[in-house]
Amino acid sequence: MIYVQLFLVFAKIGLFGFGGGIAMLPMIYQGAEKFGLMKPGEFSNLVAISQVTPGPLAVNAATYVGYNCEGVIGALVATFGEALPEFILVMTVCYFIDRFKESTIVTGAFTGIRPVTVGLIASAVVFMGQTVFTSLDPVPIVICGASILLVGKFKVSPVTVIIGAGLIGAFICG
Repeated sequence: MIYVQLFLVFAKIGLFGFGGGIAMLPMIYQGAEKFGLMKPGEFSNLVAISQVTPGPLAVNAATYVGYNCEGVIGALVATFGEALPEFILVMTVCYFIDRFKESTIVTGAFTGIRPVTVGLIASAVVFMGQTVFTSLDPVPIVICGASILLVGKFKVSPVTVIIGAGLIGAFICG
């Protein structure tokens, strides 16, 4: 029964999680919370691990939650549940997109979906901010600000920034 629940929770995320991994974070958190697996601070760790490991964030998060819930089989079930609806949707959209790309209904649907995606990403930023900035410790605040500047303004590789922030955190906060 737990495998069916894992599959269904992550299939719902895969089906309705528009906007990529970051926009899916609220749904992923609710899914993990459904199984009583993690508190907000632990979820921040899941996001960090999912961001720095290769592959899509949502797939990595599903694998992580599934593994914490039911080991390797749970990881496989959750990952398959998350990826299957996306695969089917992308294949379906690819088949029909050329036929309906000029449709006012399709154009309107995308016009409605874009702001929701921005809202979901903003929600993830607020959630993550609440879990990272729980105290007035200046180190996470400085790391966050420096990351925004280095990647956004100075175009430093995100990989370099992640490694640097990890090293700073390990030596200063560890």
